[in-house]
Amino acid sequence: MTDPLLRLYVWQLTFRSDRGAAGARSERGEGIISTAIAVLIMAFLGVAVWAGFKLTLDNTQKKIDKNIEQISN
Repeated sequence: MTDPLLRLYVWQLTFRSDRGAAGARSERGEGIISTAIAVLIMAFLGVAVWAGFKLTLDNTQKKIDKNIEQISN
């Protein structure tokens, strides 16, 4: 192998390893970001379910109070 070919070969190996390491570094926090998004979605869903449950219980309580008032009169 001639000297320029050897340099090109070494440069290519260096370039590939640097590129691979940079790619691995750029995806390093991907799992944390995905988990944070999932937690936020679940929190919003929890608030929506709680609001719906509270609304249902309030409406049911009003109906029960109205029926009890009618029965007692």
